[in-house]
Amino acid sequence: MSQQTEKYHINIGLLAHVDAGKTTLSEALLYQSGMRRSLGRVDNKDAYLDHHALERARGITIFSKQALLSTEQLAITLVDTPGHVDFSAEAERTLPILDSAILVINGTDGIQAHTLTLWQLLEHHGVPVVLFVNKMDLPGADRDKLLAQLQKELSAGCVDFGGDADSICENAAMCDEKLLEQYLQSGELSREDIRGLVAKRKLFPCIFGSALRMDGIDTLLETLDVYLPRPERPSVFGARVYKISRDPQGNRLTWLKITGGSLAVRSPISYVNQNGDTLEEKAVQLRLYSGEKFTATERLHAGQLAAVTGLSATYAGQGLGAETESFFPVLEPIMSYQILLPKGADAAATLPLLRQLEEEDPTLRLICENSKIFIRIMGKVQL
Repeated sequence: MSQQTEKYHINIGLLAHVDAGKTTLSEALLYQSGMRRSLGRVDNKDAYLDHHALERARGITIFSKQALLSTEQLAITLVDTPGHVDFSAEAERTLPILDSAILVINGTDGIQAHTLTLWQLLEHHGVPVVLFVNKMDLPGADRDKLLAQLQKELSAGCVDFGGDADSICENAAMCDEKLLEQYLQSGELSREDIRGLVAKRKLFPCIFGSALRMDGIDTLLETLDVYLPRPERPSVFGARVYKISRDPQGNRLTWLKITGGSLAVRSPISYVNQNGDTLEEKAVQLRLYSGEKFTATERLHAGQLAAVTGLSATYAGQGLGAETESFFPVLEPIMSYQILLPKGADAAATLPLLRQLEEEDPTLRLICENSKIFIRIMGKVQL
């Protein structure tokens, strides 16, 4: 893990409409960066990030997960998110902790309805975006038409980064009047100039390729390494909670991003729970996860994502330390169901278990009325 600590930490989300090839792309990035020795496949049920039994049985991503990889300049935490619309709330919960995102487009289908939803969410949270147009090896994938569609339906700042440095600079300069004037005078732009455009969401690098055939993966990794912005990190401790889960032993995990300063193991954390009570608890264990395995560490640094044990009443979207405001999701469930328990089941014993599920997915909105239990969900696949 020393290599991870020496480099600048950046968190990159992977988002896509279902079947765009997002999981295949994550495998390609992990393999090409040296994180994995072999390529996993969704079809073979051995994908590195889709390790939950439900995901391997269904062949889809259901839970957000992370993997650690390195480029020349960056220590990257790659955050994989569900692509199916029924689990879009799970994807949205990761957005406040991302420094940048890779939005995967299916080269044969182009921009789809859920692609636009994800684009709007990324815009809402101000996340810089790199676009990877996948499956370009398949019949019907037309690079020029796809780029024109991206520029028309997403942003005029979508620029093909598959060319040489001169063409990248020339097209990037067109995204900002001041930099265009500078480019016309000097004939060049610095890497910092381009990073600034990406950070301000004026420029969206586009890479065309095929994750299955490893085409475009080197270009994507180089683009991430060279052109992604490096956000400044405050020196005062702050953290943002984005997920609650439990490990196989039943330990409650608070997943968070250190937004500033650092957090040492056994440090006391003071926070207000959802009932308005102030609690002070210790961070018993700090876990850096990659796939389903983790490494315990003594200290977390600004920019890192980790799971912390010992906190009993934290919630997704909560700010800790200098992060005083909580995040509330934009997406809301559209379906309501009554839960009918099996005959003889004890509702009093079942309710706390359902509350655990609600902790992990707050959009379930568990309601008890007149001894009846109701939940809200996004769709039938989630059900």
